[in-house]
Amino acid sequence: MLLKKFAILGVAAAMLLAIGCSNKKIKNPIANVDSKQPDKVLFDNAMDAMQHGKYDVARLTLQTLINTYPDSEFVARAKLAIGDSWYAEGTSAALVQAENEYKDFETFFPNMPEAAEAQLKIANIHFKEMEKPDRDFTHAERAQDEYRYLIATYPDSKLVPEAKAKLLQVQEVLAEREFRIGRFYYMRESYPAAEARLKSLVDTYPLYSDADQALLLLGNSYLKQVDLVRAAPRLNETAKGTMIKNLENQAAEAYSKIITRYPVSPGASEAKKELRALKRPVPRPTPEAIAQNKKEEESRGEVTMLARLIDNLKRGPAATVTEAATVGDPTLIDPKQTSAVDLVREAGNTSMKPKNSPGKDTLNVEPVKEGAPPPNQPVPRSDDSASAATPAQTGISDLTPIQDSNTSAGSNSAAATTIDPPAGAQPAAGAAQEPATAPVDAAATPPAQVNEAAQPASGESTSNANKAAASATTEEAENQETSTSKVKKKRGLHKLVPF
Repeated sequence: MLLKKFAILGVAAAMLLAIGCSNKKIKNPIANVDSKQPDKVLFDNAMDAMQHGKYDVARLTLQTLINTYPDSEFVARAKLAIGDSWYAEGTSAALVQAENEYKDFETFFPNMPEAAEAQLKIANIHFKEMEKPDRDFTHAERAQDEYRYLIATYPDSKLVPEAKAKLLQVQEVLAEREFRIGRFYYMRESYPAAEARLKSLVDTYPLYSDADQALLLLGNSYLKQVDLVRAAPRLNETAKGTMIKNLENQAAEAYSKIITRYPVSPGASEAKKELRALKRPVPRPTPEAIAQNKKEEESRGEVTMLARLIDNLKRGPAATVTEAATVGDPTLIDPKQTSAVDLVREAGNTSMKPKNSPGKDTLNVEPVKEGAPPPNQPVPRSDDSASAATPAQTGISDLTPIQDSNTSAGSNSAAATTIDPPAGAQPAAGAAQEPATAPVDAAATPPAQVNEAAQPASGESTSNANKAAASATTEEAENQETSTSKVKKKRGLHKLVPF
């Protein structure tokens, strides 16, 4: 009887022990939504406050969770939720705080899937702050950098397609800005600056909606520069021919790129006309290029005149973003940007030889056929007399030295100088007739001792006097050329570099 009682008690104890062990099992609070653990309760309360717009209460609750339960599995989600509360608040100051919170999240939890989400929201912050193309572009450049960082750092994330689509819209805004600057330089006739902007644009943003117009403007800029080279009076014919050939080749290359890369664009027909005018072959686009360009054009949104008018009254580049392509990959690494200074230097190295100044890109003037070159004159000013035309200003480069031996002693005064052509000489075709007496700038008047040396003394032969005058003139020209080298460079490049 006693043994039976002990057996019953043993079975009961075993059952109680089994029940007690089953109650000690801990479940995952994320999987069990009905969990009543305190960290889960705090997180749920914070999410409820955010849904009702109580962002301050939500941030205070989430910070309490992080400080009180540092080992909780809700800490990472609470850190990300604090950034979301600032992001949802939407003010400029709140967006700055949100960016800092997201960066901290990436620093402390770089291997979590939510790190890519935090990076995407950082880029979206600058996307929301973007201005129109003709205004501050700081946020546009920041957005481009952040989207590129997301694509490069998290290539396997499911958020990469969204980042690429947003990046195409950002690059449309940046490309529109570059196009407007290039067109401004073109209208101001600063052609090297326009060429640098437009060439960098088409190289960096090939999916720009007006890339064909940028190339068309680039080719026209080269042709405008050809007209300036032809009219340059201080360039010899060899240099002119070389420069004209190079500029026409670059223009033909720009027009050809429109036809081969953007064959269905509105600028293709105009490019064909320009190539025929240059007597260059018109390329034929491939079927692949035609199909690609059709997809790009069909993917762009259409902006009506009413939408553009409304866009001017709102903040942000809504109309420009609408015209962005939705197919194709954005540019992730910028190619080398073209510089206007490099273009001018390259033109000087290939077609203009320096004169008496090695290493400097100066224009080469026509050499004087006989005797010493005429002295350089200072840069003409607006307050100078219009009748004071000197050989250097009129572009006459084939003047012959003075051969008249009957020059009076008073002809070399500081107020005026007399230029007499040799006997039997005829003026060059198209050259302006020089007045018998022309006023000379006081800065260009030769020193008194040079004038005295140029006068034939009593008893000297006429040939000796001419030699002395030629020697003095040569020495004066060399001194002035050395002292006014910067002025020569400015005058020589004025026709090619208006800015």
